[in-house]
Amino acid sequence: MDALPDGLLLSFYGDDFTGSSAAMEVTAFAGLATVLFLDLPTPERLARFAGYRVIGVAGISRSQSPAWMDANLPPVFQALRAMDAPIAQYKVCSTFDSAPDVGSIGRAIDLGSPILGGAWHPLIVGAADMGRYQAFGNLFATVGDLGYRLDRHPTMSRHPVTPMDEADLGRHLATQTKKRVGLVHFVAMKHGRADAALARERESGAEIVSIDVLDQETLQEAGRLVWQGRGDRLFAIGSQGLQQALVAYWRAAGLLEAPRSEFRAAAVERIAVVSGSCSSATAGQIAFAEGRGFRPIRLDATRAVDAAAWGQELGAGADRALAALGEGADPIVMTATGPDDPAVAGFRAAIEASGADPAIVNDRIGAGLGEILDRVLRTAQLRRAVISGGDTSGHATLRLGVYALTAMAPLAPGAPLCRAHADGSVGDTYEGLELALKGGQVGGADFFLAAKNGGATAA
Repeated sequence: MDALPDGLLLSFYGDDFTGSSAAMEVTAFAGLATVLFLDLPTPERLARFAGYRVIGVAGISRSQSPAWMDANLPPVFQALRAMDAPIAQYKVCSTFDSAPDVGSIGRAIDLGSPILGGAWHPLIVGAADMGRYQAFGNLFATVGDLGYRLDRHPTMSRHPVTPMDEADLGRHLATQTKKRVGLVHFVAMKHGRADAALARERESGAEIVSIDVLDQETLQEAGRLVWQGRGDRLFAIGSQGLQQALVAYWRAAGLLEAPRSEFRAAAVERIAVVSGSCSSATAGQIAFAEGRGFRPIRLDATRAVDAAAWGQELGAGADRALAALGEGADPIVMTATGPDDPAVAGFRAAIEASGADPAIVNDRIGAGLGEILDRVLRTAQLRRAVISGGDTSGHATLRLGVYALTAMAPLAPGAPLCRAHADGSVGDTYEGLELALKGGQVGGADFFLAAKNGGATAA
């Protein structure tokens, strides 16, 4: 069997923590050593993972303004360039969460392309295992057995920060960047015309080229277009679908063997969950878990508009979580149970009435959930936890002080169980902590119980 070239194959920056862990799991469970840093790694920390084939850096740009990106992303892209992987990726959510003023993918591309280079920039978002499909440039997402165009999706069309009103990713991206967006659609890919379609788009001036992904055939073809068209250096944009496409092509081309061992984790007696998600999927997961010994503990998110009041709410929430553990229950500390929870409307009304900056309040909530989790883990000496919510995961995980994650075992597509890495005094507590970061729409109804059981199917 031919093999992939030695050294680093891919580096990436993820615009949120849950999506970053989803990207990590693809290459890790394909047998390629992968590490996800939670901030730019120091040379000493990077050296601990020498020889790894994929290096990621998790970020929070999905919830940030263009001004924040201007100040914070160029150093990240410079660090990725210094890693010298043939492909560097700006990792985005598989539902393309973004807007011109929040989480602008276009602004990130404008900042990254001069630094990371490449003659073109592939855009791959479809990820079938997550129920994300792209056809003729339009993104679709499933809920259960039903598929929705993204601008009609019951969650994404009503997202509290970046509601999607356009399913055509080229059109959506055009509100965020002046770079021309081209398309290689699935019909060309299925009829052997993908190379000609890509050449035509590039000749017409497209700098970003969106590539459809509908099934295994188009996934593999998308990976071929990227790998064979990478040149000396390539800056790509995509969800974990980019990793999936590359792995699919590498395997089909005989460049990558299947992993020789399974990835597994044992069950634990107790687990703690914190959730800032407002998705209907998370609501179903909370309800399922409550029927199987978990105890939901609601925080009043309206109190987060005032720092002092929020501090009191966090203290009370942590006390209740520890009491639940003492009574033999697994706590789920949450701010809402879904998009129709009256708490969501109440939170928005509280922000409007107070005049507080929504970004500051949202950050305060994520950090506060991390503060609760930190206290619960340290006091109860738990070794496994789940953080639910894309934006929440970034702020909450940073509060714990761990600096990197590696994938341990699959729980659901896009949300692996990970091993945390920490050093110094934090390492005494959190080195080896088992942590799952779950996006709001990720996982089946039994996700929290599966996390407790190490991935085993819940009864």
